[in-house]
Amino acid sequence: MNKTFADKVIEFNESLLFPGKLPEGFQALNPYLDNPETMTVMKAFYNKYYNDSVQRKFIIGINPSRHGAGVTGVPFTDTKRLESVCGIKMTSARTHEVSSVFMYDMIADYGGPEEFYKDIYINSPFPLAIVRKTKNGWLNANYYDDKDLFEAVKDFMIDSLKKHIGLNLDTSEVFILGKKNADFISKLNKEANLFTKMTVLEHPRYIQQYKSKEKQLYIDKYIMALKNK
Repeated sequence: MNKTFADKVIEFNESLLFPGKLPEGFQALNPYLDNPETMTVMKAFYNKYYNDSVQRKFIIGINPSRHGAGVTGVPFTDTKRLESVCGIKMTSARTHEVSSVFMYDMIADYGGPEEFYKDIYINSPFPLAIVRKTKNGWLNANYYDDKDLFEAVKDFMIDSLKKHIGLNLDTSEVFILGKKNADFISKLNKEANLFTKMTVLEHPRYIQQYKSKEKQLYIDKYIMALKNK
C-alpha cells in the first residue's frame, strides 16, 4: 500500500532522535517523548490535512519553541489554535505561542487550513526544541545562537532536511523564515545542494513583536510569495 504524506511525516516524527551531544548549557527536548498526548494530536493533525500524496511547498522555520510545536508536535501551532482552528483538542497542556497567532491569521487569509496545508508543509532544520540554561532557568534557544551549538547539530540538520524533502516536497523554491536563519540554511544548501531558490520571509515572531501595526502587509507578502503571484 502506498504511504500518504501523513504516514511519512508521522514516521519521521516517531523515529525522531538526536544522537549527538550538545555543548554544555544546551539541551534538546523531544516533545513526542515528553508527553504521550503530543504524539496523538500530531497524528490527528497530519491525518486530517495531509492524507494524500500531493507534492507541497516547504516553509522552513528555525527550531520548535517549547510552547508551540514543542508541545503540540505541529510547527507554529499552539494548543489554542490546534483546537479553535484545526478542531483538535489537547487536554494535557494549554499553550499560547506568539508566532502561531501570525501564522494562523495568514492561513485564514490564504483560504483556511485545508487549502493552506494542501499546498504547504512547515518544519524546521532542527526539528526538536532547544533550551539554554540561564540564571532564571531554561529558556528557548535557536540552533544558531552559539557557534559550537551549530557545529553540533549541522550534520543532523542536513540529514533532517533531506528526510523532509523525501516526503515529496518541491525543491525548486523553498521559503525560509527569518534572515539569520536563511544565512545558516544557505550554508547548509551550499554544502548539500538541497534547494534551487531560497525565498526569505520575515519570521512570524519578529512581525508580531515589532511590526504588528503592519501585520497585514506581511500577511499579503507571505501569500503572494507562496502562491507565486
